[in-house]
Amino acid sequence: MKRWLLVSFLVCLMAMLPACGGNQEKKSGKPSPDKAVEILKEGNRRFVRGQPQRPNLSPERIIKAGRESQNDHAYATVLSCSDSRVPVEHIFDAGIMDLFIVRVAGNVCDTDEIGSIEYGLAHVKTPVLVVLGHSQCGAVTAVTEAIHGHGHPLERNIPPLVDNIEPAVKRAMEKYPHLKGKEVIPYAIEENVWVAMEDLFMSSPAVRDLVKQGKTKVVGAIYDVGTGEIAWLPEARVTNILNAVEANPQRAMEAMAASHTPEKEAGAAEHK
Repeated sequence: MKRWLLVSFLVCLMAMLPACGGNQEKKSGKPSPDKAVEILKEGNRRFVRGQPQRPNLSPERIIKAGRESQNDHAYATVLSCSDSRVPVEHIFDAGIMDLFIVRVAGNVCDTDEIGSIEYGLAHVKTPVLVVLGHSQCGAVTAVTEAIHGHGHPLERNIPPLVDNIEPAVKRAMEKYPHLKGKEVIPYAIEENVWVAMEDLFMSSPAVRDLVKQGKTKVVGAIYDVGTGEIAWLPEARVTNILNAVEANPQRAMEAMAASHTPEKEAGAAEHK
């Protein structure tokens, strides 16, 4: 009887060892796109309530960041404005290796931003992209004032940066012709999110494919700098934009940059 109990105990112990995994931490998979969005929403709710958990900011997390790839941890790519009132990790109550963030004035989508987003989605493999606008956006305000004839001189590199915002302001003015002057700015800020999304889909077959395959989700949102709260925009509009781009013959078609494949780079190096 005692021998049988001993054998039973050893069998149970052996069965438990793989689950324990010794000192090696078991890596969890990425959340689904819908789950990743919910994680972001819950993080913002904690931030607004003044009850942040401040996750993944410990010394242990820093050490892990030096040893592991962000690909195993980051669950969202965020395109955000550079505005200092929009501290992205904080407003989502996120920490180290949680978010892959692309920041640029006006949260526009030009070549550098689109390439960074492609990296976040295709290589870091984040299951969601948030195109995040914000209230009182200085870039949208400047473009709106310029269109109304109240602009001021800009440094030489700023006009090419903000020219992506002009279509958003003009669309808002066309949709809401009764609004005068600065009244249209909040609506232009939202249109600017949709225009950034359209620019992204037009220039990135890779992102379009990831969305169509269900590997990633693209969502729009507006952050209120006065309350800390994020308003999430209708996901149906994203689908409509993607469908319109897919029907546009001017959309980019080649997902890969052939001139930068590893094989060609290796061949070029050999001939130097």
